[in-house]
Amino acid sequence: MEKIIPRWEFRSFQTDFGKAEKFIRQHDVTRVKESSEVYILSQNSNDNTKVRDELMDIKTPLRIDSQTKLEQWTVLMKAGFPIHINELALVYKAFGLQMPFCENDEYTYRQYIEKLIKPNPNLRMVNVYKKRFGYLIDGCLVEIAEVKFDEIRKKTIGVEHIDPELVQQTVKKLDLSQFENINYIKEMKRTFGMNYV
Repeated sequence: MEKIIPRWEFRSFQTDFGKAEKFIRQHDVTRVKESSEVYILSQNSNDNTKVRDELMDIKTPLRIDSQTKLEQWTVLMKAGFPIHINELALVYKAFGLQMPFCENDEYTYRQYIEKLIKPNPNLRMVNVYKKRFGYLIDGCLVEIAEVKFDEIRKKTIGVEHIDPELVQQTVKKLDLSQFENINYIKEMKRTFGMNYV
């Protein structure tokens, strides 16, 4: 896995971002990307664990700024399928769960879902569709995304950079400070009645 530089992030989910969204959309779109992902929520953890682009992808929060509420996240792992039990040990650590006895050394994606994820009452799968519109504003990656958690529609705006002060300045400039900073896992857990631990 290539060297990962942790990013500071602001994100919020709203039905209407008002003039903030209008202002962002006045900028040039740098990318449009659609994706279908499977998030796996754990009752015991707030790590971001999902399958995207046929990879088991794990991100974890490193720090939360007590004043700005910005969150710094880093990637812990990206592993392809079939996934080896050595990698599964990291996955279950991210879930905050004891790793079950594994009959196989490797699991295909289907085996992983059917044998390990679905039977576990502490885990919940969420099918997530995203259509993301990316912008570069004052050096920050800014994103407007239309998303679905299973069949529940949402809208989100995110601002990211390695420099937290730049993120905060951009959040203020875009008039996003009025909105709560909510990461994907927190919003999904709220949506489906799970506790954010």
